[in-house]
Amino acid sequence: MARILVIDDDDTIRLSLRLTLEDADYDVAEAANGEEGLALMRAGSFDLVITDIFMPEKEGIETIDEIRRNYPDTKIISISGGGRMDPDAYLDIAERVGADQSLSKPFDIQLLLDMVAKLLQTQ
Repeated sequence: MARILVIDDDDTIRLSLRLTLEDADYDVAEAANGEEGLALMRAGSFDLVITDIFMPEKEGIETIDEIRRNYPDTKIISISGGGRMDPDAYLDIAERVGADQSLSKPFDIQLLLDMVAKLLQTQ
C-alpha cells in the first residue's frame, strides 16, 4: 500500500484529502506545515507528498526543495489557492524546484486521484 503525506495548514482540507485518499486504499499521514511534514519524512518513508504552498513555519516551496534534495524518489504534488497572487505563478515555481505536478485550489478530487495514481505508477 502506497504511503502518502498530506501537508496543509487548513484542517478541513487536510481531513478531506486524508479521507478521500484512504477511501482509495492509500495509507495517509498528515502535517499542518512544512516543519511537521519534514519531521514525518525523517521518521518514515512516503511514496508521495501533497503539499500546500502557503503555510506557517515552513512554506511549501522550501518544503518541496528540501524533500527533493533529501528524498529524490518521493513524488510531489503542490496545491495552492494563491494567496495574494495568481496561484499558477506559485505552482510554476513549485514545479521548478521539484514538484512533479501542481493543482490550483479548488480542484476536482477525481483529477487529484488520477494524478496520484499516475505518479505512483511511474515509481
